[in-house]
This record gives sequence, C-alpha cells and structure tokens, in this order.
Amino acid sequence: MKVLLLNGSPHAHGCTARALAEVASALEEDGVRTEIFNLGTKPTADCIACGKCRETGRCVFDDDVNAFVEKAMEADGFVFGSPVYYAHPSGRILSFLDRAFYSGGRAFSYKPAAAVLSARRAGTTASFDVLNKYFTINSMPVVSSTYWNHVYGNKPEEVEQDAEGLATMRGIGHNMAWILKCIELGMDSGISHPANEIVRTNFIR
Repeated sequence: MKVLLLNGSPHAHGCTARALAEVASALEEDGVRTEIFNLGTKPTADCIACGKCRETGRCVFDDDVNAFVEKAMEADGFVFGSPVYYAHPSGRILSFLDRAFYSGGRAFSYKPAAAVLSARRAGTTASFDVLNKYFTINSMPVVSSTYWNHVYGNKPEEVEQDAEGLATMRGIGHNMAWILKCIELGMDSGISHPANEIVRTNFIR
C-alpha cells in the first residue's frame, strides 16, 4: 500500500512540509509506503474548461498535474497539504487540484484522502472545508483525526511546538493506514466499491 502526499506550499521544507512529514511517519510506522510530491514554485495554470481531457484522459497543459495523476493511479490514498492564505488554501493548489480532479478523477475515486492545513493563526477550518469538497464530490472516504487537520506556526520550528497539531497529524496517518487495511481486507473478501449513479442537471433543465 502507498499514500501520495501533496505539499501545496512553495516551500519544500516549510510548515506544511513539517505537518506532512508527521503524517508520513505514522503511515510508515504502520507499514504503508509514502511519497511526498512538492508543488514547488513553478506557475500553475488554471483549468480553461476546454474539455480536451475527456478525449485524451490528460490535461492539455502537460505539466506536473499530469505527472501527479500518473502517480495517483498507483496510489491507494492521499493527503493534500496547503498553507492558509487569506483564509483559503493556496491559489496554486486549488488550480492544481481543479485540473487533476477534472482530468484524472478516476485516479482518486473510492480512495481515502485527508486535507492538512498550516497557518500562523486562523483560516484553517475554512480552508479545510474547501479541500474536503474535492473528496466528497469524487466518492473518496474522508480521513479524520482527533481534531481539525491543521498545525499552527509561522516557521517549521514553531510547528514543532504545536504538540496537539502534531498529534493530530499522527492520528491522520494511523487512521489512514487502518482504513486502507480495512479496504484491502474487504477487497480480498470480494467486497468492491459501489458503482454510484451519476445524474448531471442544472437549474434550467
């Protein structure tokens, strides 16, 4: 089993990375392999609703989104981490996830996921809500912990002082590992995920 963790911060060794590392440590402790994918500092294009991915299965912008979706195909679970900017996740991770889920939704469906936020002081629960919506629209079990999935700190060394936040991160990792093992046992017993009905309407028709 393997969990893919996305660091949506431009800082590969910042507060969000520290939180993700704590989740990854708990997962590894429970026998689950991990990989952290850093979004980095390169610009990330928004989805332009061209619909090309419906024909090719890939985003028309051939960048890290397509690379991430390829890795996601082989992953069993996900953790998406972001810093908080003006009470919302980073704009870059939202652009990234819009395109990843739109072009490669099949790589994420029915696989457990968790959102992790880091902030100096506030805006974490609003950001938590935004990221969780990617999971609930795609039939992904949402992994929780013992408190909201966030850490506090303006620097990684300040995150180190957030004992409750780090314990929450470890809880995410252990709960994720438990859910993955339960899913594996279910699959081995012939219990597969449902084929959910999808009906698309709008307020006009």
